[in-house]
Amino acid sequence: MTKPIRKAILPVAGLGTRFLPATKAMPKEMLPVVDRPLIQHVVDEAREAGIEHIIFVTGRNKAVIEDHFDRQYELEVTLTERRKFADLEHLERDLPIPGQTSFTRQQSPLGLGHAVWCARDIVGDEPFALLLPDVLVQAERGCLAQMMDAYNEVGQRGNVIAVEEMPDDKLHMYGVVGAGKSTGKAFAVTEMIEKPARGKAPSNLIITGRYILQPEIFGILENQSWGAGGEIQLTDAMIKLAMTQPFFGVKFEGRAFDCGSKIGFLAANVAYALARDDIAPAFRTELKRLLGE
Repeated sequence: MTKPIRKAILPVAGLGTRFLPATKAMPKEMLPVVDRPLIQHVVDEAREAGIEHIIFVTGRNKAVIEDHFDRQYELEVTLTERRKFADLEHLERDLPIPGQTSFTRQQSPLGLGHAVWCARDIVGDEPFALLLPDVLVQAERGCLAQMMDAYNEVGQRGNVIAVEEMPDDKLHMYGVVGAGKSTGKAFAVTEMIEKPARGKAPSNLIITGRYILQPEIFGILENQSWGAGGEIQLTDAMIKLAMTQPFFGVKFEGRAFDCGSKIGFLAANVAYALARDDIAPAFRTELKRLLGE
């Protein structure tokens, strides 16, 4: 029996060491992309795709993420007194309905696969989405929504992963898939290789950080042996799951930004600012001035 995708896992337990000292006291997921935290952009994408329940897999010093998705009565009272009703409406729009968020701890940094496994009891026996908050996808229609379209096209079966093209000289840094027969917007994934040796990649399509997975992945992760870096690797579990279930790839429309890197994060801020009608003209002028144009 097919089931719709209602829940999404967002792993947010990482330390964000590449952004020290900014992330010494603030989670990297709360770093702003223009005027919205990185994590809020990803939650927006999930909600646009119809996700009803967000599951955050957190770690130590991440309580501010939980606070962000809760009411702040003192702030609301102050905004009301100052008649800043537009700001109040904005906050209300972003606030999840009670019961639509869950938080669970990943006590040890044992990898992405382990973080996903930590959410097993909350997800239960149903397919789910997985969105990596380090990755922002700027698109007219959200990346996960595009994946949902593909998932429905293949009859709500199997697993779906988002992919994008990458130059050949960088493929060894990513998980790469092989591409088979197409079905609508999706194609059959024929193989998955984590960080292939140079010249050994099956295609130029890398896994982007958006997944739709069936619940059988949890049983595999529970018994998964340690992989690269002494961590439980999600790709290893997906390769094993692919022996019994189909995987489909979706080459999404839009541009992905790796906000786990400084360059990707800065590029995302520029791209998102230039997409804002309220600030783009003035920001473009400042950019030209900085570039000496």
